[in-house]
Amino acid sequence: MAKKRIFISFAMEDKMLRDFLVGQAKNHNSPFEFVDMSVKKPWDSSWKTNCRTRIKGCDGVIIIVTKNSKNADGQLWEIKCAKEEGIPCRGIWGSQENRPATLPSELNGIRVVNWTWDNIANWINSLK
Repeated sequence: MAKKRIFISFAMEDKMLRDFLVGQAKNHNSPFEFVDMSVKKPWDSSWKTNCRTRIKGCDGVIIIVTKNSKNADGQLWEIKCAKEEGIPCRGIWGSQENRPATLPSELNGIRVVNWTWDNIANWINSLK
């Protein structure tokens, strides 16, 4: 079976969590590939165009959700973009201790689950 292409959306303050997920993806039994579109340049229209192209080329988007998400303009834009493009999204809690009291409106309609290998793999395996 071909590996799925997954875009990882995260707040820049949560880069360590993204790195951890990337480490899991390198496991030889990993059921997915990922596209890393970290912000390396100031926000401009060309970044958004390139990011949209990458998101459109993915089978799904994993959103790392923490207290930082509500103020992460780039992450919120990525979520909005994925929804506009009809790309399936799944949120995962960054940690039990770092859950926000309320979710940003961009996450409306997106299921957020505990970060477990089974939760991630089952969702990815359900993607067409």
